[in-house]
Amino acid sequence: MKIAVVGTGYVGLVTGTCFSETGNNVTCIDIDESKVEKLKNGIIPIYEPGLDVLFERNVKQDRLHFTTNLKEGIEGAEIIFLALPTPPGEDGSADLQYVLKVADDLGPLLKQYTIIIDKSTVPVGTAEKVHNAIAKNAKVDFDVVSNPEFLREGVAVEDFMKPDRVVVGTESEKAKKTMERLYAPLVRQGNPIIFMDERSAELTKYAANSFLATKITFMNEIANLCELLGADVDAVRRGVGTDSRIGKRFLFAGIGYGGSCFPKDVQALAKSAKDVNYDFRILNGVMDINQKQKTKLIPSIKDYFNGDLKGKKIAIWGLAFKPYTDDIREAPALYNIEELIKEGAEVSVFDPEAMENVKGIMGDKITYAEDQYSVLEDADALMIVTEWPVFRTPDFNRMDSLLNNKVIFDGRNLYELSSMEELGYEYFSIGRKSVKK
Repeated sequence: MKIAVVGTGYVGLVTGTCFSETGNNVTCIDIDESKVEKLKNGIIPIYEPGLDVLFERNVKQDRLHFTTNLKEGIEGAEIIFLALPTPPGEDGSADLQYVLKVADDLGPLLKQYTIIIDKSTVPVGTAEKVHNAIAKNAKVDFDVVSNPEFLREGVAVEDFMKPDRVVVGTESEKAKKTMERLYAPLVRQGNPIIFMDERSAELTKYAANSFLATKITFMNEIANLCELLGADVDAVRRGVGTDSRIGKRFLFAGIGYGGSCFPKDVQALAKSAKDVNYDFRILNGVMDINQKQKTKLIPSIKDYFNGDLKGKKIAIWGLAFKPYTDDIREAPALYNIEELIKEGAEVSVFDPEAMENVKGIMGDKITYAEDQYSVLEDADALMIVTEWPVFRTPDFNRMDSLLNNKVIFDGRNLYELSSMEELGYEYFSIGRKSVKK
């Protein structure tokens, strides 16, 4: 099958690469000339485990191509994916200008029946808007299908190749048959392709991400209550998570969620509700709580240094919003760095993948270390923001020789309290008692 993917961001590049892996001929299209040139030269602009192997194989076997020319890129395509950015506006609504601009451009370029698929996360009703934009100048039949992605950064290739389910929004029988054929190699183990109308498919994506964000936020609220009541959130998590009705995932307390999906999607769903005069109070609470949770450890750091952080050097482990990605969009690290700088602290950071992205935002306001130990030299405290595996079993003896104070502020609850006591560390985490001297 010949496929075109418009947009080579995170979703577009993973989508195009993975569909080429199942034998399709895929052309990825982007207006960014420098990005397309890099892709043509084998340079992948994002970090995603496993993507490089599939990318190189399919480029080599001439199934994966890149161009800046929309007309050239869609030539002969049965399916065109729209994987374009939908950034939040000031009011929280998803900005559809890029999606609708491409839809406008596609109309006069279509030469045969084509399925146009909204892969971007978009508000309810977008498929109709895309259809109308294309129809203005189209001279052939076409269908617009909603096919939201459910990719987790860090395991996106696995999620794509082995999906829990595939959600397809269309009421066209012709489009359904093509979508079944497209996804057949990925659902051989019985994972369902769930067909529904376009509006329901669009809402499914927002509902799924908003539910997960709510689950995380609820557990963070439980963690905050644990601190006041003298309970341990990790024990509570285990007790709650073994209930099959609830499940074990997305129950880890910490300093809030970030990334390109949860913050944007919760905000957009709340705005969609507001547009139809529905007060989605739980989502408003989720957004407010998560924003405060991101910098929850700052008061503890200030208290430890008697309210004065001027000249104190704080080392930070982790910048990406989660492990196995270089994505720093809405990352809690950025909020904590800003707060620490405001208080007059010197900040030194290390992350296995996200350093360059942070440099692009923070510049020389902070210092960047080459590894997890050099960042600790002469530091007055360590703050852990992202739960990279490399931080889970560090050389504490080496850390002792580098830190000015044996104190850790852990936003991801990486260590057992008993271990911290034995090692002689003062240790402040989320939803658990503090270990003090």
